[in-house]
Parts: sequence; structure tokens; C-alpha cells
Amino acid sequence: MGKAKAGNWRRIQRWGYFFVAPFVIVFCVFNLWPTLYTFILSFTDLKGLSQQLHITGLSNFTRLLGDRNFLGSIKNTFIISGCTFVPQIAIALILAIWLSDIRLNLSGRNTFRAIIFLPNLLTAASIAVLFQNFFNYPTGLLNQLLYSLGVRQTVVQGGEIVTQAYQFFRIVPFSRGLASFIYWWMYYGSTNIILMAGITSINPTLYESAVVDGANSRQTTWYITLPLLRPIILYVFFTTMIGGMQAFDIPMLLTGGGPNNTLRTMTMYVYQIGFTGNNDKAYAAAVSIGIFALTIILALIIFFFLQDRSELKKAEK
Repeated sequence: MGKAKAGNWRRIQRWGYFFVAPFVIVFCVFNLWPTLYTFILSFTDLKGLSQQLHITGLSNFTRLLGDRNFLGSIKNTFIISGCTFVPQIAIALILAIWLSDIRLNLSGRNTFRAIIFLPNLLTAASIAVLFQNFFNYPTGLLNQLLYSLGVRQTVVQGGEIVTQAYQFFRIVPFSRGLASFIYWWMYYGSTNIILMAGITSINPTLYESAVVDGANSRQTTWYITLPLLRPIILYVFFTTMIGGMQAFDIPMLLTGGGPNNTLRTMTMYVYQIGFTGNNDKAYAAAVSIGIFALTIILALIIFFFLQDRSELKKAEK
């Protein structure tokens, strides 16, 4: 009987390997190998369409540390991501608390949830093109509306004062603000769904006990919801930060990185180095490794500040 059970268990294990194999193969071919190849490529001098490469050691990384364009792309990424990060999580958290509060009993909560999530169903490319056409110069919809109202931009050309349509995408704060707005408007719905799922998983008896003891909504949110929601908030911080570090499509389609490269993010810089101009694939790989290292550092910082200190103190005792 024991041998028969062991044989059945081995057959079950073989079937498990069979069903897991497609995922493992796809992961190795399209994820693991490209990652390893990028790491190897960063130590070479591969450029253009050439298939010949030579090991150059840490020369690409030495160049990276002094690359002002890369440092500028880090700054741009942090500005756009920071202006996206805060409102996305804050607004999503506030809405999640309101829509999940039983005592408020808001009517039409399911409708609000659907409306909030709708932007997430659209592609980033289509939204970027929509906003680009809306604010375009000189034939954008907004410029046509302002022109019909007699509102024009006054500029000096050749010593003469002339009026023309507004060139919105030449205004750095506007371009960065628009890119940040599109990102948080698109993705705060999915963040809201995740946070609401975390709130609904909290035992309702905790709220009932707090209400019996005289706690109000603010107190239950501060002392029950937020502490128990910490793991979900940590997950949201991680995913939002990683998504912000990979910002590419919206700035690229809005302005192509302008004005004056103030919207050129790190991933856009990788694209410009590796697939345009000299096609310096080796240096683009080194920049990618730099982005990967920076992402890990930021993740560790977020984890350090958001981890539960009370559990650490208990472990030390």
C-alpha cells in the first residue's frame, strides 16, 4: 500500500511539472535570459548592427556616473513620479475609506467604483494622443476655443509684438504637470480597488467594538484601518514606485521628451541611446542596470520607513 501511494504521488508530481513547464519556459525565454543578457552586455562595447563585441570592464558604468544627461533623466523621472505618486495614493486611499465605510452607507457605491476604475481600461497611448491633440499648437481644440474667444499669446518676433496660439508644450511646468496628471488619473482607480480589497478584508468586529467604545470615524480610520492596511499600502508603494521608474509612453507621446529634454525619463534615455543615433546598446544596457539598482535602493528605503516597528521590537525582546 505504501509503495502504491508513493507511485501515485510521483505521477501527481510529474503532472505538476507538466503544467508548470509552459510558464517556466516563457519566463526563462522572455524575462530571465533578456535580464542576464542585458547584464552581460553592459560590460561590452556593442554598437549599431554589429555582432562583434569586446569586454570593456566597468567603462560603461564609469561613464554612467558622470553622465549629466542620465542625471537629468533621473531628476525628470523623480519630478514626474513624485507629482504622480502623492495624489494617486492619497486620493485612492481617501476614496477607498469613504466607499468602504459602512456607517456612511453612500448610495451608488458600486457606480462610483466603476467610474473611478474606467480610466484604467484605456491604453496610455490613446490617452496621450488625445491630450496631445487637445493642447496641440496651433490647431488643438483648446487653442481653437481660446482663439474664438479672442484669447491669444503675445510674443515678440523680430522686434515686433505678435499674437499667436498658445504653445502649451513649450511650458515646462505645464508639460510635467500634464504628464503627472495623466498617470495618476489613469492608475488611481486600480490603486483604489486594491486598497478597498484590503479594507474589506479587515474583521468588521473590530469596527463594531470600537463604535461601542465610542470611537468616531476618524479614530477608527487612524487606529484600525491604517495600521491593518499597512501591508497593502506597502505593496501599493512598491508597485507605484516601480511603475514611476518605468515611465515612458506618456512623456514620449506628449512631447518626445521636450521641451529641452525636461520630460525625458530614464527609460526614454535608454531608448534614445540604444535604438536611435549610434545605437549604443552596451551603454544602454549599463543605464538599464543603473535604473535597476536605483529601483532596488528606493524599494529598500520605502520598506525601511513603512515596516511595522512594533513587530521588530517584539522580535528583539
